[in-house]
Amino acid sequence: MSYPDKSILVLVDVTPTGAAASSTAALIGAASLIGSPVALVPGGSQSAMDAASAAGASVVLTADADAASLTVPLVDALQAAYQRVQPDAVLVSNSITGRDVAGRLAVRERLALSVDAVGVSRDDEGIVAQHSVYGGAYLVDSAPTFGAPVITVRQGAVDARAEAVASPTVEALEVTASGSTAATAGATEVIEVESSRPDLRGAAKVVSGGRGLGSKEKFVLVEQLADALGAAIGASRAAVDAGYIPYAHQVGQTGVSVSPQLYIALGISGAIQHRAGMQTAKNIVAINKDGEAPIFDVADFGIVGDLFTVVPQVIAALEARKK
Repeated sequence: MSYPDKSILVLVDVTPTGAAASSTAALIGAASLIGSPVALVPGGSQSAMDAASAAGASVVLTADADAASLTVPLVDALQAAYQRVQPDAVLVSNSITGRDVAGRLAVRERLALSVDAVGVSRDDEGIVAQHSVYGGAYLVDSAPTFGAPVITVRQGAVDARAEAVASPTVEALEVTASGSTAATAGATEVIEVESSRPDLRGAAKVVSGGRGLGSKEKFVLVEQLADALGAAIGASRAAVDAGYIPYAHQVGQTGVSVSPQLYIALGISGAIQHRAGMQTAKNIVAINKDGEAPIFDVADFGIVGDLFTVVPQVIAALEARKK
């Protein structure tokens, strides 16, 4: 079959339950800024295919993926899709799996790799990726000198959304296994923990706490504000190292990079390593008793004061508005 002009191949992250990951709409939205989105749905679950078309993919490709083998089947499928479509670029979520798949595809096809992009665009010479570097101090561009770039996109960084496609073209790909050495998933014990809070990566609102909370017991204030806002919970490395909250919640250069609509920093001084992971947030609010804290350099709104006095007042005001 023929594919749209200026095709952009998008790898849809699929959860173990067969649903499309929350990053899907933004990835396809980013692709729509630079061309025509063509989505690859590994496993071909109907719900993931529906999500891809609802997000704006005009063509949806499906491919079998061995759930027991890690990464390699995804790379095999993405490589088959790339060779079939010959896109102008390949967009992948900047997740742990996404970075692994993107790197392997770039090596196999000898393509340029742009990691952790916060935006994409097209100029007269092709596709350009934008990056936030040096703790958000600079925005820089990257572009290949030849071939299509493979770009991993930071979750939450792109606001663009494409229009839903009512009847996308669906094609099943035949994928020949590469035979590359692959790790396999063994037996696992599934422990389900229900939470009404959104996942940190890709959340629209994030409330983070730092060393200024003082203890694990007092860190509950972060949780209370997050629940009042319907936000995800983050933390600085100092808070994680002190045992206030597990490492999975760390925001920063050595943790999770987030780009929410709203980021609230409680008791966080704002070291460059932390700012590197949150400075692309659309609105940053900082509450800290130290008026000279570096976090105020990047904050859109700042409150200099005792967070144990200020935050309960904020929570009370939010709760009052809900009544």
